[in-house]
This record gives sequence, structure tokens and C-alpha cells, in this order.
Amino acid sequence: MMDLERVLKLVQAGELSIEEAMLQLGGTAKSSPPGAGPKAGALKTDSGPETDARPNISQTIGLSGAETDNVDDLGFAQLDLNREKRTGFPEVIYGEGKTPEQIASIMQRLMQHTDRVLATRIEPAKAQAVMAIAQGLVYHETARCLTWFKQPQLKKQSGGYIAVVCAGTSDLPVAEEAALVAECTGSRVEKIYDVGVAGLHRLLRRLPVLREANVVIVVAGMEGALASVVGGLVSSPVIAVPTSVGYGANLGGVATLLAMLNSCATGVTVVNIDNGFGAGYTAGMINRKMSKE
Repeated sequence: MMDLERVLKLVQAGELSIEEAMLQLGGTAKSSPPGAGPKAGALKTDSGPETDARPNISQTIGLSGAETDNVDDLGFAQLDLNREKRTGFPEVIYGEGKTPEQIASIMQRLMQHTDRVLATRIEPAKAQAVMAIAQGLVYHETARCLTWFKQPQLKKQSGGYIAVVCAGTSDLPVAEEAALVAECTGSRVEKIYDVGVAGLHRLLRRLPVLREANVVIVVAGMEGALASVVGGLVSSPVIAVPTSVGYGANLGGVATLLAMLNSCATGVTVVNIDNGFGAGYTAGMINRKMSKE
């Protein structure tokens, strides 16, 4: 069986069409019409007829037929119903750019296949419209998220927790998104808010909580110094989230992002501007692994 690189080279050389490559991805073969010549990628052997040497890409990357086929086609969305089986968490809905009807339809369909559904970046008016269609949803206004749980109380993992540290009250929407997402992964979350470097003593008061966390998420705008300060105080991995909070030279969070990327503190990893979701999700994955050990 050839590897993925070989398939891509065949497509690039014109020896394998995109359609044929897609058929390989699905693990199926398309029969040639009568009188057609050899298929691209087919090999002739001295002992018999042509054999198709093209790889089954699904098998190459370790996916079963059930996994590649388990997609719910809504026309405007292709729902990945096996996401939770592969990654440990079901597909999440990004609400910006979607209509309330689309969000509601996706959430209702996902409810049939998992015990939790999460939609992010939902403004209040859109949230109300979605909740008028889909029942049982909860809106988290500060985090701008909609959630649904099959059971009233989501079972939390035993063991460690995630600390979410927020520099200022203006950063709360991003911090709350990170905290909520982490909780949706089953993690326990400790919140430490409004402890920016302008009053460092506020952070030091909570140092014992910080140092016991399996993962620390630091959310800050302005110059973003809080991530470096925390990184120098704890032995746990720190996920820094730059926010777009700040005056003109903050450049919508770019200045904060660059400052965090240039942190001299070890153990600090940085996600995109205002990406509380990415930080919460990653922290949840780390905490889940550590809690199992």
C-alpha cells in the first residue's frame, strides 16, 4: 500500500484525478466504462491483470469505514458524529456567521448522538432566537456560549483542576469562555479574576491555588505581562490567551500576542487573540490525561 505522500504526488503529476483521490479516501473504487484504458495508479504484473496500487487513505491514517461514513449531511453542514470517539469531545459549533436556524438545527441533531453540545460566540439576540427553536439550552451571557447537557450535572473528573487567571474585568468574556469550555470537558475549574500586574499582591494572595493546578490559563490584554509572571511562579503548563483589550498601540491584541510569544518564562504556550475556546479545550485535554495517571 502506498502512503499519503505518494497519492499527493500522483495528483500533482496528473496521474491521479482529484475525484479518484477522493474515492480512495472513502475506501471505494470506481469502475471504468467499457473499453477504457488502464486506471491512473494501476500496476500491471507479469502474472496477471492490472492491480490497483493506489492506497486506501482512510486505512493509511488509521480510520475505519464506520468512522469515515459516520457523517450527518444537513446540506449546509457536515456533522462529524465520530469526533468524540476520536478526540474525546464532540464537535463544537462556532456561532459567528451562522443563522439561528442553522445553529438550532445543528444542536438538535448533535443532541441525538452525544451527552453534551456546545456552541460558542453567540450574541444575546441570536441566543434567544436559537433557544426559541431548540429546547433545553442554557445561555452563558458573559462567555457568549450556548450549552446543552443530557444530564443536569455533568460528571467532573476526579483528581486535579484547571486554574483560569484573568488580568482585568474587561478580559472576563474570554476568561469565562475558557472556563466554561474547560468545564464542558469534565474538568473542575478554579477562577482567579482581576489580578493583573498593576496590583501584583492580588495574585500572590492566590498563589497556593495556582501552584496546585494541573494547568493554568492566563487571560490578559494590554501588555500581557501577567502570563510571564505566572509562568515564573508555577511548575504547571501555562496557556496564555492574549485579548484585544487595550488602547491604540495594542493593535487589537497584536501587541499582547507578540509580548506573550516573547515571554522569557518557561512553560508558557500561547493561543490566538481572544481564543478562550482553544485555551479551555487544550487545558481540558491535558487535565484529563493527567487525572488518569
